[in-house]
Amino acid sequence: MGIVYRNLATYEYLIYIALAIIGLFAFRRMWRAWREWRDSVYGLEREFALRRLGQATAFAFLILGLVFAEFFIATFVAPTLPASDILSTPTLDLLAVPAGTLSPGDATQGALSPVTQEVPSGMSGCEPERLIITSPKSGETISGTITLIGTANVPNFGFYKYEVAPLGTANWATISAGDKIVKNDKLGDWDTTALPNGDYFLQLVIIDNVGVTLEPCVIAVRILNQ
Repeated sequence: MGIVYRNLATYEYLIYIALAIIGLFAFRRMWRAWREWRDSVYGLEREFALRRLGQATAFAFLILGLVFAEFFIATFVAPTLPASDILSTPTLDLLAVPAGTLSPGDATQGALSPVTQEVPSGMSGCEPERLIITSPKSGETISGTITLIGTANVPNFGFYKYEVAPLGTANWATISAGDKIVKNDKLGDWDTTALPNGDYFLQLVIIDNVGVTLEPCVIAVRILNQ
């Protein structure tokens, strides 16, 4: 179900447009049925018109219910989905080291190439005192359950969430969320054992109180569990 909820949130606006178009036809049908019922003279004619009016009204309320369901899923359910259901996507293994390139000392220490600290252009978005992840640091290697420290403090604050995606992809999965302003304090916990070892993007996202998603703060980290 997690994938279904994510798709509903991803295509939220397209779904609203489709439901609005269907809703227009439903209300048009309801309006026509009401006019037929109002203008009916004979009892049997009024009965048929009333039946059509009831069917059209029920369909219109069904469309309205679907709109509210989509809003609830996209706003409250999808942001709180765990990261454990993220889909594995074939990507370049940045942990792999070509055979024969390690010195004996490196081999005994299990040396790894440094984690890339660069994020895609236009995606960093980190601003001290406003929106930033201070721990872990970008490029840090992490394991087990870690505590995220940072700041989520903007005007018209609504809520924040933090998400993870395999490096080189945009398959964001929400780890957790919070509805309180945080100033250089605990944002939440992250159990990294739910994901395979590798390099990931970690982003902190704020949604304001009118539903606008602000530019996220994105860092790169490496998960390395035993």
